[in-house]
Amino acid sequence: MKGKAVVEDAYLYSEETNLTVRKTSIFFTGDGFTAYDCKGELVFRVDTYGPDSRDLGELVLMDATGRCLLTVRRKRPSLHNRWEGFLGEREEGQKPIFSVRRSSIIGRSSVTVEVYSNPTEEYQIEGSFAQRNCTFFNADKVSVAEIRRKVDTCANVVLGKDVFSLSVKPGFDGAFAMGLVLVLDQIQGDDYVNPNDNRVDVDPISDDPNLSS
Repeated sequence: MKGKAVVEDAYLYSEETNLTVRKTSIFFTGDGFTAYDCKGELVFRVDTYGPDSRDLGELVLMDATGRCLLTVRRKRPSLHNRWEGFLGEREEGQKPIFSVRRSSIIGRSSVTVEVYSNPTEEYQIEGSFAQRNCTFFNADKVSVAEIRRKVDTCANVVLGKDVFSLSVKPGFDGAFAMGLVLVLDQIQGDDYVNPNDNRVDVDPISDDPNLSS
């Protein structure tokens, strides 16, 4: 599937790519997210996250070397908990490249993503990020990315929700997908989860070096 980068061409993968995403504790300096490829190499990181960060309403996605790829920032005021994305490290007066918002302010709902450079490019994110079980659909209702729980097939154990899988389909911008993960963590991360709902929908990869027992 051909695609057009929202953030950077380097993250337009030619085949389906599975990233292992780790979310660290929110109680310590330097915490946030890291994402690794199937070889265990660092792809993305976020360490401006937590109570000691400069602004809890603004997160910066970086590559493995620390280069700023994308800034996501909460728009205030906003009834729909709207967030906006900016290329690189956001500067005052810079225009956003996309926005993310809840489809409804009432109850649990899907999330709508609009790309400003192309009015016809819109995505819906359905499911529960809190359960690590959601799918990103394009305007044609075709899946372009998925978030699923991670399974250690050797130990036959579902890993905790601080480790999960981000599957990016061919032609979809992986940096854009990771930026959406950051926003979902902010707007859906505290959603109520039924403790009796243990449904898991994953495609385990037994040779993933990032799995922990």
